[in-house]
Amino acid sequence: MLQLIAGAVNDRSARGIAAAVSRLVHTGELPAGTRLPTVRSVARELGISPTTVSEAWRSLATAGAIQTRGRSGTFVLTPGRPRQKLRYARITAGPAALPHDFSTGVPDHDLLPDLSGALRRIGDTRFTTSYLEEPVLPRLESVLRERWPFPPHQLTVVDGALDAIDRLTSAVVRFGDHVLVENPAFPPVLDLLESVGAVAVPVAMDAAGLLPAALKAALDVGPTALYLQPRAHNPTGASMTPERAERLAAVLAGHPLGGGVMVVEDDHAGDIATATAVSIGAWLPEQTAHVRSFSKSHGPDLRLAAVGGPSALIAAVADRRLLGPGWSSRILQAVLLDLLTDSATVKQVSAARKEYAARRAAMLSALEARDVRATAGDGINMWVSVRDQQVAMLSLAAHGIGVAPGAPFEVEPLDGDHIRITVGLIRDGFDDLADILAEAAGARHRTSGRRTRSLRRGTR
Repeated sequence: MLQLIAGAVNDRSARGIAAAVSRLVHTGELPAGTRLPTVRSVARELGISPTTVSEAWRSLATAGAIQTRGRSGTFVLTPGRPRQKLRYARITAGPAALPHDFSTGVPDHDLLPDLSGALRRIGDTRFTTSYLEEPVLPRLESVLRERWPFPPHQLTVVDGALDAIDRLTSAVVRFGDHVLVENPAFPPVLDLLESVGAVAVPVAMDAAGLLPAALKAALDVGPTALYLQPRAHNPTGASMTPERAERLAAVLAGHPLGGGVMVVEDDHAGDIATATAVSIGAWLPEQTAHVRSFSKSHGPDLRLAAVGGPSALIAAVADRRLLGPGWSSRILQAVLLDLLTDSATVKQVSAARKEYAARRAAMLSALEARDVRATAGDGINMWVSVRDQQVAMLSLAAHGIGVAPGAPFEVEPLDGDHIRITVGLIRDGFDDLADILAEAAGARHRTSGRRTRSLRRGTR
């Protein structure tokens, strides 16, 4: 076995060793349950430092490929991780059964456009007769390009924002690569990076986006990509300003390793975001892939997101899809085109955007009056500081209120505990909820004496 591993290693760096062992695991040459040679024996066989092998083993363990069992040794694990171990699963594992579930991060169903009118208007037109037609309806592509924050070299449509990020990750990230992410970050992205064996490197942020100084320092690790949410950041609600985007682009352009970084932007809130659409691609179009989702603004069942950026990258995504789903339904694309151009729907989405803003403002005002620290700059989520995450969640659950724990969003611990609340689902009863939240958060507050019975569930 020692010779098998040594023979598979072409690059004797930690990343190269981890990649070689990962290939052996996936091909079955190192089956599940196999006990690996010791770090020292591998190092001796390869003629390198044991520290390098230890680093490779840590990367493999983080990716879930191997597991060290103390003195018993290090073993190959069964591929895949149980769902309950995913960060994403930890967000909504318990709250769904509660009367008031504000853990989900989904839009208010009643604020979404009715798709029936669009379906009637597109009729029974035949949108494709060939597998070889372009993946995007020409008129939809034209409308999307008009809305894009920079002129993309190429644009395609996929089955939602996470599908887009998954496909971009497959094209850009390799095992052992360092990828820069916001801290806090969206848990499914962290799960995705871990599943491909990438190392997530946290970059601090504030209300205007990533901090330029933090980005500059993080570039020293030689990252392959930078993942960020330009608007309505989930969970904090922060939106990147044009000034901040320009400064971040300058940091990337001015750093010796910045030119090799692909920026992946997830504009998941889309048309319900209050902030202006902005992208680092306005300054670095060759290094930026921008994803625009329509799930929160026009309906999750549309399952559509657009991806635009450098031709080589977008073409690689589109070509790889030809070996799988081929293309996203052109019928659904026609529905989306209708919704984006129908004046009544445009007004309805605009009204939803204003309603979400009003709900954020009402909840923030109520919490501020009770000395609870919270941020909700845009979108449908609110990031609330609490004295103890578990205590807060248990306290809220006792009132029938479900929220998401903050820990799964953190790449590394922040300066205190948090919870995430989908404030976009809270339709009224802001003072009632603020009283309960203040108590759960451990903040000083004034009790109104009202109960949660006036809260209306916004998840249906």
